[in-house]
Amino acid sequence: MYEEITRQTREAVEEILEQSRLRAGDIFVIGCSSSTVAGASYGSASSMELAQAVFDGIYPLLQEKGIYPAAQCCEHLNRAIITEAAAAEKQHRDIVNVVPQPKAGGSFATITYRTLKEPVAVEHIKADAGIDIGGVLIGMHLKEVAVPLTIRVKKIGEANVTSARTRPKFIGGERAHYNDDMK
Repeated sequence: MYEEITRQTREAVEEILEQSRLRAGDIFVIGCSSSTVAGASYGSASSMELAQAVFDGIYPLLQEKGIYPAAQCCEHLNRAIITEAAAAEKQHRDIVNVVPQPKAGGSFATITYRTLKEPVAVEHIKADAGIDIGGVLIGMHLKEVAVPLTIRVKKIGEANVTSARTRPKFIGGERAHYNDDMK
């Protein structure tokens, strides 16, 4: 079962990375409810094992491309983000003092915190793309113009999957010309 969760996650993230055209130094936000992956209600069946299986499908792909992971904590930590100190510094984010736990922050954020080289918590981040596993609402951590992605992977375990990339705002009106590479 855990191998299947890792495989589903890897396939989803590969598609998202392909469609979003992220570059080294970009930020990828992940919202993951291990409870919904297991088919249970939010926060009722937190699983470090399922969170690890999801993490194993994401982290190596991001590392390979030099993309920073940003794990969204659960509501008990006000949806704070766990990321590398360098990502927080890049966006001039104030670091807050909290260490996620399975029942306060969530299993996925806990695994992320324990794995990153220099993990920190921040209250907000503006990610370039992301995946929402279980409907935990990552939109608050995406840059302003989010573009929903259509990917083949619709579920990871029992959790619904949605994803998005971002793009710069179009400004200037009818006489403006736009860079097609940024759409």
